[in-house]
Amino acid sequence: MTTNSLPLFYVQPRPLNASLHANLSLATAQGFAYAAKTNAVPLVATELPTACRHFPIVFTDGPQPAPVAVLGVRAGENLFVGADGKWREGTYIPAYIRRYPFIFTENADRSQFTLCVDEAAESVVEGRDNPFFDDAGEPTALARSALEFCRDYQNQHAFTTEFSAALAEADLLIENRADITLADGQRLALSGFKVVDEAKFNKLPDETFLRWRAHGWLPLIYCHLLSINTWPALINQLQPAAEGEAK
Repeated sequence: MTTNSLPLFYVQPRPLNASLHANLSLATAQGFAYAAKTNAVPLVATELPTACRHFPIVFTDGPQPAPVAVLGVRAGENLFVGADGKWREGTYIPAYIRRYPFIFTENADRSQFTLCVDEAAESVVEGRDNPFFDDAGEPTALARSALEFCRDYQNQHAFTTEFSAALAEADLLIENRADITLADGQRLALSGFKVVDEAKFNKLPDETFLRWRAHGWLPLIYCHLLSINTWPALINQLQPAAEGEAK
């Protein structure tokens, strides 16, 4: 993996290996400071029913759109991570964030995946308190759980990619932007994302609608549309942050 191709958050991912990582552990008190400066993260399909109650869900621009959770309006600001690195209580934590510092990497023909860990993560520490491997060099419950989590995530990612591609092929995604005016008159704008055109969606041919229903895609569209109602709550979180900066 080159630096340019590294996914969000990851700096130095390497295949999890007993000879390399025998004396490494996952810090038990890890927080979410690593996510504090990102205002959007990817979502997979199974998350949308829960995520739609907590954040706006939009689609990335470009030839391969994907659903993302909007976590902030300004660049470099995540309104769900506090100064102490803790996630906002009572709100959903996206799987992409919970997966870190683990990740799957794929071989050239995408037929095989390898569990990796970001060696640069602050949560990866020396010691045997919460190790990746036991004294015999076998993966611990932590490593096995990480493998299962990443496997499930990868499967859902593939399903989500197929869903998003269908939206694009049907020309249902349109460019959008969020224009926000704070109480002090400050104006903010978030652009570069797409949403489902509800009018076009309602005019889908019956054959397409039934096929999408069979694939399980219709609830995902409804979750996306429902999530638009969370913009005011996101902006309400922004307001105290802006007031704090002014003091």
